[in-house]
Amino acid sequence: MKNKKKNIKSRLIVLVCFIVILPVAWILVVRLEGEKPSITVELPSPSIGKTQELTLSVSDAKSGVRRIWIGLVKDGKEVVLFEKDLPFAGLIRGGIIHRESFKIVIEPVKIGITDGKAILRMVARDYSWRRWLHGNTAYLEKDVIIDTKPPEVGILSRAHNVSQGGAGLVIYRVSEKCPKSGVFVGKNFFPGYPGYFKDDNMSIAFFALDYKQGPGTKIFVNATDFAGNSSRAGFPHYIKGKVFKKDLLEISDRFLNWKMPEFDVDISPDSKTPLVEKFLKVNNEVRHDNYKQLLSIVENTDKKLYWKGTFLRLPKSARKAGFADHRRYRYKGHIIDRQIHMGVDLASVAHSPVSASNTGKVAFAETMGIYGKTVIIDHGFGLFSMYSHLSDFNVKKQQMVSKGKIIGRTGTTGLAGGDHLHFGMLVHNTFVNPVEWWDGSWIKNNISGKINTVKSNN
Repeated sequence: MKNKKKNIKSRLIVLVCFIVILPVAWILVVRLEGEKPSITVELPSPSIGKTQELTLSVSDAKSGVRRIWIGLVKDGKEVVLFEKDLPFAGLIRGGIIHRESFKIVIEPVKIGITDGKAILRMVARDYSWRRWLHGNTAYLEKDVIIDTKPPEVGILSRAHNVSQGGAGLVIYRVSEKCPKSGVFVGKNFFPGYPGYFKDDNMSIAFFALDYKQGPGTKIFVNATDFAGNSSRAGFPHYIKGKVFKKDLLEISDRFLNWKMPEFDVDISPDSKTPLVEKFLKVNNEVRHDNYKQLLSIVENTDKKLYWKGTFLRLPKSARKAGFADHRRYRYKGHIIDRQIHMGVDLASVAHSPVSASNTGKVAFAETMGIYGKTVIIDHGFGLFSMYSHLSDFNVKKQQMVSKGKIIGRTGTTGLAGGDHLHFGMLVHNTFVNPVEWWDGSWIKNNISGKINTVKSNN
């Protein structure tokens, strides 16, 4: 009987341990955890301009976030930028929020902070029972520079005469190093590149007007410093308007039967005119996809001026189509499509040798949809030349080619109706009239002359 009572007593003790002691121990271990909250901040740059938005993230997986505080300290003065208490779920559960992000806008002038070195200070606390229920505290400090003054832009080149569908060059100097500067033509941005001159604050920017941008188009240099401060500077320029040729292309069944098998395009099996429908898809959808591919190719350019002098054209060739010709496509008496021809078509004898128009690096050497076998050469600072409808080519990507080097032969690949070279020039993301680049006087007056004048004066 006594042994039985002892066993019952022992079991009661064990049961009390499970019911009382173990939960208390668990609570003490879990709620007294000593892990500090985590603080991360996204600062695009250590410089803070007139207006700077930053993203702050805090997290505490165990106890939850209790409080976040952010301040800016300069010359002994501390200004609170943001503070917030986060919700509580109860003494046992801790905080409701274990991860949160905040957007904070810093405007130094409005809060009375002057330019110079400062400290961005951040504090986060959790709902741990540590420190007599005050929780664990994490600190993060970042050295920053308050810079609310925009960069100054000085235009160094003089006359800027540009044609609709043509190119131009501006040379300028900024008062401080800027991660982004260049020329806006309407809403299109053309990056400027330092490195050509000894002064790293001097930049060269090739820019262009597309075939739709005529007189009245806004053109200016824009520079943005590391703090996000921007400034713009206009420069004297004259835009010559231009009317482009209208052309009519007859689409025959012979052409469709010849060219359409080259393209892998799906059309409706119920179509009554499958070849015409396929042509329209190629001339629109494939053309659009090719342009997007072109943009990705020319997005990266070497920050070096490879070319020199007049660009070469296909020798002993006749011009079959011009830049920005407004084409209408007619099939059996009906206009079925309209497109703009973004280059110059040159024809000589079949399979004529095609040479690099100027020195540069091969950026592309593959087949590209409507353009067929194509070579694109990067001449540096955003200037590219394009050679299409080739029957073959003998260069590869990243290969340096000198002016006059044979890179391929003319052909009929792509959407070509006969053996010829489709030659194009691009400035950054914009096709321009190649005729300008074949003209030595134009290059001297608009490009090389400007560079030499600025170089001699600096």
